[in-house]
Amino acid sequence: MSAITLSLPIIIILALRLAWYKSFPALLTYYVLVFGHSFLTQEFINADKTFIYYYGVTNNFLDAPLILSFMTYFSKTALFRKRMQIIIPVFILFEIIVIAIFGYNVRAATIVMAPGLLLILIFSLLFFIHQTKLTIIHHKAVGKAFIAASLLFAYGGYIFIYIVYYLLKTQYRADTFLVYFLVTICSSLLISAGIFFERKRVRQLEELQITREELKMIYGRSETKTAAS
Repeated sequence: MSAITLSLPIIIILALRLAWYKSFPALLTYYVLVFGHSFLTQEFINADKTFIYYYGVTNNFLDAPLILSFMTYFSKTALFRKRMQIIIPVFILFEIIVIAIFGYNVRAATIVMAPGLLLILIFSLLFFIHQTKLTIIHHKAVGKAFIAASLLFAYGGYIFIYIVYYLLKTQYRADTFLVYFLVTICSSLLISAGIFFERKRVRQLEELQITREELKMIYGRSETKTAAS
């Protein structure tokens, strides 16, 4: 079930032609990687265990950089976007240092996951509050509000799972995986709805931009003719 719901954002992004729009390539890459890992771990095909292990480790290392890259889409100002774009390479450098010390394994991935999850949770909370205000007060940007809500819900859940699974080391690991699958399913459905609504807004913005360009061409020609006369 989780593999199916993880495929929904991929299908919607591709179907609505958002794969190359602004920071959506990062979101698409994230879901392709997560879907692939979920597909393999649920043993739909017989894959090598070592390959699955390193696939999962790679996913953990790429999680924060990809989602933070996508979240620049929500930046309210150019300055805020630049600051986020500085954080991403700094975080990647931190990951490289951890890998150099502990190796390319689950232990290193576990170390980098904590600050990564926290960063995403903080940004998603800020963006959720901002987008919710816009949606309630100005009745716009519903898609962004849905997407921010899905990220907040997902990473709030993932932090809870991280604490219970890695820090408290619960004996009820099966229940932890169940919570993870439920969080993943709900967040995937929510972000799929958000992407659908956001595509409508993007289309309206594109139509408005085309109209402005056409008006600029018309009035630009008129001004040129007047000047020539």
